Amino acid sequence: MSAGSRPPHLRWAAIGLVAVGGAAGAASREGLSLVIPNLGEVPVAIPIINVIGAFLLGYLYEAVTRLDSARPTGKNLKLLLGTGFCGGFTTYSSLATDTAVLFRDGLPGSALIYALATVIVGACATWAGIAVASAVNNRGSGPMRKDEREDAT
Repeated sequence: MSAGSRPPHLRWAAIGLVAVGGAAGAASREGLSLVIPNLGEVPVAIPIINVIGAFLLGYLYEAVTRLDSARPTGKNLKLLLGTGFCGGFTTYSSLATDTAVLFRDGLPGSALIYALATVIVGACATWAGIAVASAVNNRGSGPMRKDEREDAT
């Protein structure tokens, strides 16, 4: 099978973008998890990281949908930043593990609040990312400024 006949997700360039983004995301997550202290017995680094990642994914989703679909920029950004960086940065498996440890340590109330709050706040962060990107894009595509109108003529 030639490289041109491979599906897009099996091409080396796409795999490389995801790998580079994933490595940067995982390194960023590890760096943040080392500097964010626990709140008593509750580890807060992973929820903070997941909420940041949810915001970034929402922002990226909205920003990329406005790009010219005929150009590869949008696909490459999705692979590099969405699948790669955010995939390596966020970690819901660690959230599940931390929740299980809180249950094991006799803190069921904290475990439930920890898990539910992270998912709910993460969903709100995704919505906020979409809203912010939409506002940024709408501001950029509004009426032309006087200097832009002069340049267009």
